[in-house]
Amino acid sequence: MSTLTIAIIIVFVLGYALIATESLVKIDKAAIALLMFVFCWTLYMFDPTPFLQLMHAGDAKEWTGRIAEFANSVIVEHLGDTSTTLFFLMGAMTIVEIVDQNGGFNWVKNVMKTKSKRGLLWRIAFMTFILSAILDNLTTSIVMIMILRKLVSNKSDRMIYAALVIIAANSGGAFSPIGDVTTIMLWNAGMITAAGVISEIFIPSLVSMLVPAFILQTMLKGEMENNSEVSETNSSEGEFGSTQRKIIFAVGVGGLCFVPVFKSITHLPPFVGIMLVLGLLWTITEIFYRNLHRTGGSESFSKRVTNLLSRIDISTILFFLGILMAVACLQEIGVLMNLGKSLNIVFEGNHYIVTGIIGVLSSIVDNVPLVAGSMGMYPITEVGDMAKDGIFWQLLAYCAGVGGSMLIIGSAAGVVVMGLEKITFGWYMKKITWIAFLGYLAGIACYYVIRTFIVTTPL
Repeated sequence: MSTLTIAIIIVFVLGYALIATESLVKIDKAAIALLMFVFCWTLYMFDPTPFLQLMHAGDAKEWTGRIAEFANSVIVEHLGDTSTTLFFLMGAMTIVEIVDQNGGFNWVKNVMKTKSKRGLLWRIAFMTFILSAILDNLTTSIVMIMILRKLVSNKSDRMIYAALVIIAANSGGAFSPIGDVTTIMLWNAGMITAAGVISEIFIPSLVSMLVPAFILQTMLKGEMENNSEVSETNSSEGEFGSTQRKIIFAVGVGGLCFVPVFKSITHLPPFVGIMLVLGLLWTITEIFYRNLHRTGGSESFSKRVTNLLSRIDISTILFFLGILMAVACLQEIGVLMNLGKSLNIVFEGNHYIVTGIIGVLSSIVDNVPLVAGSMGMYPITEVGDMAKDGIFWQLLAYCAGVGGSMLIIGSAAGVVVMGLEKITFGWYMKKITWIAFLGYLAGIACYYVIRTFIVTTPL
């Protein structure tokens, strides 16, 4: 291993450590990720020749004599792959923001009403599970916590419900190609298909939610102490009427569900489908606002897309840019390839163990770089476990998503719930971690049974 390779690894490890300890160092992880990206590739450019000889030996005629130019083309190629994921996320986040700010999710509150604590738990579990498959886990968690605050006045009870929201959100996102960042990444890269991951990961994901829910319901007894009625109106409804809000909800959420269909029909990248839905929803809301102006309605127009675009979490987008490009550098210096070979040797090619370990690690560190690293470690093959919709890639989607539930800092859903409900790391680890782990193992066991005895080849 060369000195330059070691230096790049050190930069990555230091950056990763700072990201993992963001709460202590008080520096936004996006800034660290961007610095990782720049420093890693800067070191790479000091002497890219040995790396090109290792990773691009077959293209020697193209880069011989113009090393710097070819190395830059490699960086641009990785940036293109990363951008497809980033534009998908930006489009999806904008669509969800439009629907949410214009009152599209208000109906969910009415569905949740019940006097039974256990009844509410199961409604929360299934609603979160379903919504997180369509929306991103972060948005789903925020919506559900806001609903819980209106329905549950007891703080200790609400913490149990909030813990289930984290577990259900991560489980629901794991089986959907648009439900989680990691599944989006794998789907964009062609390692899983929408039909494959839904048909074969749905039941394991459902099991990983049901097992913790059955355990958590034993902590709740009796009826709600103060079952507050959900308000029929909400300040987030904006300037639109009931029919207009329903149309926005149908187009936004229905459009997100249509994206996998659009990809299968056109064979275009998923972000193109997202842009189609965003453009359509944007046009519809503009028409609504134009008619509102003509009829003399409110002219604040605070919920217009042009205003909502400023609410998109750009720091999250930049974090993904930095971390994905830093991981791409590790891929180009051959570290990930060698690490993948080592794991296969140690565990004798048992992908259940390898992906299981990755899932446990995702509860400690961010699952995005873990999945990105795994994608770089293992090339996709024509047949076998590493083929499209093979055992490895499907298990990776499941383990990286569901594994984040084991610690409250292991997922975006956990972090946002931690902040909203002031749940401590210690309480979650003591009360919830072992429950989430049982659900995680139950899902893996379920997938093993399905792929060993029921679906022996990808659908």
